[in-house]
Amino acid sequence: MDYMDSYKINTETLAIVPINRKKSKIYENQNIIIVKKSANKIIEENCEYFGSSYAGRKKGTMELIGVTHKAPILIEDSQNIVFFPTSSPRLNDCNWISLNNIDSFISHDEDSIITFQNNLSIQVNVSNKVINNQVLRATRLESVASKRKDKFYKEINREKSSKNI
Repeated sequence: MDYMDSYKINTETLAIVPINRKKSKIYENQNIIIVKKSANKIIEENCEYFGSSYAGRKKGTMELIGVTHKAPILIEDSQNIVFFPTSSPRLNDCNWISLNNIDSFISHDEDSIITFQNNLSIQVNVSNKVINNQVLRATRLESVASKRKDKFYKEINREKSSKNI
């Protein structure tokens, strides 16, 4: 297990799980990394690294899909890196889960077990109903953002072709 002072979220990042207020465990496809920061701090720093603030990304989610509480966050849009919180990000036990790396999720007593595409599973302390709702919100965010991006590029290409005529 590697210990780090900071971490850059990427397409291999599966989940960010808080250990305590100052440490998080990050699951990647091939690694488990301990970062000396809270899960929320890691999310905030990555929003900034990719050109926005957490507040700006959260506001973008609100504008795109109308969600304000437990909002999924589009961390990096060119690679569609979307994470969602399992509870209120204000709580110390909030996990952040990568939408695009999930294979499945099932109920386990009052908790949920999330299985990722690499067959790694983690247990989170929220119901399957909550996970399902968060996956739906994150999928909707990804879809709306992707459609807007496609529309934007189509309009640019139309303008370019009309100028070339």
